[in-house]
Amino acid sequence: MNIVHVVGTGTIGEPLIGLLCDLKNELGIDEITFYKHSPVLTDRPKVKGLLRRGGILAVRKEMVKEFRELGLEPTYTAEEAIERATVVVDCSPKGKGLENKEKYYKKYEDKVKAFLAQGSEFGFGKPYAVGINDEALNENDKYIHIVSCNTHNIAVAIKCVALDVSKDNFVYGRFVCIRRASDISQDSSFVPAPYVNKHKDEKFGTHHARDVWYLYNTLGLDLDVFSSALKINTQYMHSIWFNIKVKEKTNEEEVIERFRNNPRVALTYKQLSNLVFSFGRDHGHYGRILNQTVVVVPTVRVKNGNEVFGFCFTPQDGNSLLSSVSAVVRILHPEEHEERLKVLSNFLFEEV
Repeated sequence: MNIVHVVGTGTIGEPLIGLLCDLKNELGIDEITFYKHSPVLTDRPKVKGLLRRGGILAVRKEMVKEFRELGLEPTYTAEEAIERATVVVDCSPKGKGLENKEKYYKKYEDKVKAFLAQGSEFGFGKPYAVGINDEALNENDKYIHIVSCNTHNIAVAIKCVALDVSKDNFVYGRFVCIRRASDISQDSSFVPAPYVNKHKDEKFGTHHARDVWYLYNTLGLDLDVFSSALKINTQYMHSIWFNIKVKEKTNEEEVIERFRNNPRVALTYKQLSNLVFSFGRDHGHYGRILNQTVVVVPTVRVKNGNEVFGFCFTPQDGNSLLSSVSAVVRILHPEEHEERLKVLSNFLFEEV
């Protein structure tokens, strides 16, 4: 049996479980199990919804009684679910994926084909973003790190602006990640005003550029990238300002056309993030836009024929979902993954 086990039911875990359950036949998955850490009363409707979709609940052995008291019936303990899984996708809060790797996953390497972790778990395994470094994945990759949502965005901007022309067309990239304070599903971490981040990394600035460097380094590239980040008091979407210098002369029309030709890029003429977010809420799966980026067409400008500027919105969590599902299907069905993944094209937009 092909069993996918998702650890966590937060902003990535919940929609991932739902997506896998809704498309399990098309994706060639027999069973989806999921781990819920705490028996929280306010989370009961969410867990019941995932059970109705076909997910199977796993909890810590010592928490079974507490979950039953909430009217939720676990089928497996946490370690039972890991042991019987074909692929494990860790969607735990920051740092927990690395902790789980040491505490649990290494014990079951002989039983589980591969382990995936999300965004903030730098060092978990080989970095991956669908459409960026697919050729870098191989059957020996036991641990795969699905890079963060903003890393996806920067990576696809570099690809469309520079690397789709030629592998040596990229000169440098400078990026400002303008991050939302928190997801609308979260009740903490909100900020009263713009909060600027330190440049903790001497070479890359923030982790976004560092992660992009490691992502492209799996293809043998050594990119000159640097990023800054700030958090603003909104819950809608992340935005990224980019400045990418290229060797070959180009113009705005050519750049926009390359963005348009990438099936994982959406274009928009909207300049307010809430309008883009609202489109995802109305038309996306679980309210998510699964595209890697939403490029704001009126902001794309080319200076001196080789410096490309612009803004794009990050479909936070959505682009990570796309890569997670892609990696899972590649692992389960290496010979027919491309055909099976076509079902996801229904959730990718050309324009927002």
